[in-house]
Amino acid sequence: MQPTYMPWAGYLNLMTEVDLFVYLDEVQYERASWQNRNRVLVGGQPVWLTVPVVRDFLGAPINLVHVDERLSWRRKHAALLKQAYARHPFVADMLETTAVLDNVSLTRVAELNIAILDQLRSKLGITTPTVRSSEFSIDGMRSDRLLSILAHVEATEYVTPPGSLDYLREDNFAGRSSARLLVHQFQPTPYAQRGTESFFSHLSILDVVAHLGWHGASSYIRPSVSCVRDFEE
Repeated sequence: MQPTYMPWAGYLNLMTEVDLFVYLDEVQYERASWQNRNRVLVGGQPVWLTVPVVRDFLGAPINLVHVDERLSWRRKHAALLKQAYARHPFVADMLETTAVLDNVSLTRVAELNIAILDQLRSKLGITTPTVRSSEFSIDGMRSDRLLSILAHVEATEYVTPPGSLDYLREDNFAGRSSARLLVHQFQPTPYAQRGTESFFSHLSILDVVAHLGWHGASSYIRPSVSCVRDFEE
């Protein structure tokens, strides 16, 4: 999976479901994607938190794309989160993650996101080993790259997010791979969100932590039943 900014609960659940998690940190940067933004609740409505970026060249991978320090986005994100969740029961827990934003040495999108994920993993008790795909020096696109990564780590099973199924079918991944194909199907459970009668799902995990705390969020991303299913054509 690409390292995303302040990811949603399903991303972290996927980490708990596997034996090794590979960060796709050398994929191309895409505008208006989860690579540099996510949503939180402000006044009962979802609002985007977006990290401004600077690309040195078109098609740059996210491990080479820099955050734009000409804008005071770090202070603004921290201030918005502190204000938006000020009256939530576990605001102090949630704000622990924003401390990562104070590290101005994290100047690239991928390393910023991975540092945030490391903080979240520690607080949520996720011990799954991680590795960056950029460490493998693997070429190719789509399924070809994926097959090479799986071969490199000697994987016997691969858990895919459902959003990738279309291209995996187009590329006949199941027929080409020796690894068993499984599908991740995490369904967020509604919880009482302060300031709104509706439940907004797929927000940043920060919203879960602000409402449930680290202990509650740890349980939230670990439902009693596995979220991994066998692939079916």
